[in-house]
Amino acid sequence: MLETAPTSDSTVAPRPVQRSHWWREVLLVAAFYGLYTLVRDLRGDTPVSATQALTNAKRLIHVERILGIFRESQVQHDVLSQTWLIRSSDDFYGTIHFVAAIGLLMVLFFWFPTRYRLWRNVLALTTGLALIGFYFFPLMPPRLLPASYHFVDTLKVVGGLWDFSSGPVSEVSNQYAAMPSLHTAWSAWCALVVIEMVRPWWAKLLALAYPAVTMFAIVVTANHYFGDVIAGLLLLGVSYVLARILTTSLDRRSYRRHPTDEGVAIAAADIRSPVTPAAGNAEPPSLAAGPAGTRRGAPIEETA
Repeated sequence: MLETAPTSDSTVAPRPVQRSHWWREVLLVAAFYGLYTLVRDLRGDTPVSATQALTNAKRLIHVERILGIFRESQVQHDVLSQTWLIRSSDDFYGTIHFVAAIGLLMVLFFWFPTRYRLWRNVLALTTGLALIGFYFFPLMPPRLLPASYHFVDTLKVVGGLWDFSSGPVSEVSNQYAAMPSLHTAWSAWCALVVIEMVRPWWAKLLALAYPAVTMFAIVVTANHYFGDVIAGLLLLGVSYVLARILTTSLDRRSYRRHPTDEGVAIAAADIRSPVTPAAGNAEPPSLAAGPAGTRRGAPIEETA
């Protein structure tokens, strides 16, 4: 059985923090989807956006050439003959990032409530800030560039589960929303969440394999540039710092308003630095303990 890292959820907290209502989290997700839809409609696949997206792509390629990292076409052609790998990468690109992020949010929500708010806020800030890039810097992905750039649109040539250029999927996708790469940012977010959850070193390394595979997939399918990948990682780092500041500030404010709510104080301490239980006093963490939070003290409602 995979051993999980100790958290304040399993320490001697007199009043564990109560999880938010599930419907509140659903509303948050719906709000972000609505915001994304608005940005997509304003800067979507229109002729004006296509012209600007191509111009921005040429600018990014120019910068990559200066840095010596414009090698995406070479990487793609090195594996293009492996049809099974390309098709798997197409399917991976279109599905896994949603499943992984939502799945980990659920694990955090039910089994790691004091960590949930921080990592939810990191993901929300990452997605929200990415919309700024999508709006002000529409970017044509490599697969849509003119043939002179020698990229192959693997979705058309090899195929996969999704086609972003036609059908119902085209109605919910903005093909020029490429800078920064949310695939990269979300996959790295998933890795960080898992690394904080688990204890064995091999499990931590396995978690890092996910963003590595994601970066490979988005490049060989010609959906992103290396510049998008770098921007996605930087965006996640900035969002993490901002989320820690925001979440800790909200916890401190809640504690000042309710100084006897020990659970809030412990939650804030958990965000600032992980609590290491004293030897002999810690309860063994286990996912089998379930999400109910049945230890001593009445739970209190968490802050946003």
